[in-house]
Amino acid sequence: MPTTRRARTLAASPEALWETVGDPHHLPRWWPRVARVEAVEAGRFTAALATDRGRTVRADFVVVASEAPVVRAWEQELAGTPFERVLATARTEVRLGVDAAGTRVTLELRQRLRGMSQLGGFMLRRANRRLLDEALDALEGLHGA
Repeated sequence: MPTTRRARTLAASPEALWETVGDPHHLPRWWPRVARVEAVEAGRFTAALATDRGRTVRADFVVVASEAPVVRAWEQELAGTPFERVLATARTEVRLGVDAAGTRVTLELRQRLRGMSQLGGFMLRRANRRLLDEALDALEGLHGA
């Protein structure tokens, strides 16, 4: 499964960062393209994602790991959605680790493409690197360098 990983050390405590990354309501503040979050329940949420054309697409997620203030991971529910044509699996993980200069934030996307989409794996990894860098930039803006 293709994995894209980016990391950065931020001058904030793991607990302070956890308040942001551990709560789906905060995703619009730091995760690219998330316009709003709806239907937050125990272990699941729906994100309204903004497209390049200004439309909004809903995506449902289930939390698969949550250990404060260390790791938070969620998977997209793909069955019966337009995403199912392109993606076989999609998992996002945030890891927080103590570093001498603050907290090491590691973001990871694991996506397995479906069918002919598999031929675009290199483009997906490049786009995912940009996405993760944007998320890290936003977290850094919220929590300092």
